[in-house]
Amino acid sequence: MAANISIQPTSMKDVTKMERIGAHSHIHGLGLDANLEPRDSAQGMIGQGKARKAAGVILKMVQEGRIAGRAILIAGPPSTGKTAIAMGMAQTLGADVPFVNLTASEVFSLEMSKTEALTQAFRRAIGVRIKEETELIEGEVVEIQVDRSVTGATKTGRLTLKTTDMETVYDLGSKMIDQLQKEKVLAGDVISIDKASGRISKLGRSFGRAKDYDAMGADTKFVACPDGELQTRKEVVHTVSLHEIDVINSRTQGFLALFAGDTGEIKPELRDQINAKVGEWREEGKAEIVPGVLFIDEVHMLDIECFSFLNRALEGELAPLVVMASNRGITRIRGTKYKSPHGIPADLLDRTLIISTGKYAEGEIREIVKIRADEEDVRLSLDGLELLAKMGGDTSLRYALNLIAPSQLVAQRRKSAQVDVDDIRTAYRYFLDVDRSAAYARETNGMMFGEEEEDVDKKDVMSMDTSV
Repeated sequence: MAANISIQPTSMKDVTKMERIGAHSHIHGLGLDANLEPRDSAQGMIGQGKARKAAGVILKMVQEGRIAGRAILIAGPPSTGKTAIAMGMAQTLGADVPFVNLTASEVFSLEMSKTEALTQAFRRAIGVRIKEETELIEGEVVEIQVDRSVTGATKTGRLTLKTTDMETVYDLGSKMIDQLQKEKVLAGDVISIDKASGRISKLGRSFGRAKDYDAMGADTKFVACPDGELQTRKEVVHTVSLHEIDVINSRTQGFLALFAGDTGEIKPELRDQINAKVGEWREEGKAEIVPGVLFIDEVHMLDIECFSFLNRALEGELAPLVVMASNRGITRIRGTKYKSPHGIPADLLDRTLIISTGKYAEGEIREIVKIRADEEDVRLSLDGLELLAKMGGDTSLRYALNLIAPSQLVAQRRKSAQVDVDDIRTAYRYFLDVDRSAAYARETNGMMFGEEEEDVDKKDVMSMDTSV
């Protein structure tokens, strides 16, 4: 079984692109300079300089492969940028280093055991960089000729490719013609053909055809015509996660489970065989382990069994960097009657590097509101910006950011392209913040269900029993 382990990666293409403004879509990195010093405002990050610098030091060690199997905890009050720092770490690492984002409550919602869910998350965060030598044909398409039979059942053709030094005509079969049509290859495109698999990749449009009067999209990529020989040997490097290798080699699931997402539980014997095979590839120089990052948000939601698993998993040979975030202080460890800082057992806290975040200053809140307004294409007046910044300090930063979109809709109703103070005040009257919601709950306590009402009922029942 181990000798036949498949590592063929699967690729999915986006058919359509949808622009979505998320809570952290403005984050593009940690905003650090070359010396890991935090800039005042860069890559969407504002403030939290000490925490950002600490995260930058961690990232430096991750990129050098020196800190796998460690645990980091980002702890601080709500709305202090804990998840934003994690998103900045993901953006800085790039696409080649695995970054898995997991919320602790997801572990309990999956149709598998808690330890299996965490194991899959761990293995998704460990990449295997596989190196293969392959023969490629690269060149610019000069001409494509397709000949059909009288019945139309068979297709033959010729493909003319050129480099700056040579030009060659290749005979095409029906499968290659179908691939060329599927990739929409035209004369003037620079393509690459893998001789082993016959796979065709379109690299871009030749610079020599840049002035052609073709209908081109805004995303058209221009590349230079290749030089030298048409046939070349290249070292192809692709990165897959250990979890993807597990799923591809799982007999009960098959690689189609990667698309469905329903991977089920994978046998530990299979994982042992895959680990042994990956170890052989490392010794032969065919593969390299890329430890990634597993980010667990709201980590206090895990129970004592999950924490015990994390303690053991972090000591394993194949373990990623585990970054956790929590906004709890001294709270009960889930599944026990004991209390601990951040709801995490002391033995796990002992092996954890802790990064703390603090409240934003008023000037930092103003900059964050301005960045979010620009991200959502909302024009704020100076007075409106000041009012939202003051709201962010008095109530919460999240509440102030959430008011931006409703305020814009109020401004649009009065045919204004700019959000002013009156629009924000109108949205403020429509939507309550936490303090006003708590005051409303106290005022309407007699009309709403709650624990206090239940306690009152119990006291009444007890007094009736004693009187009887």
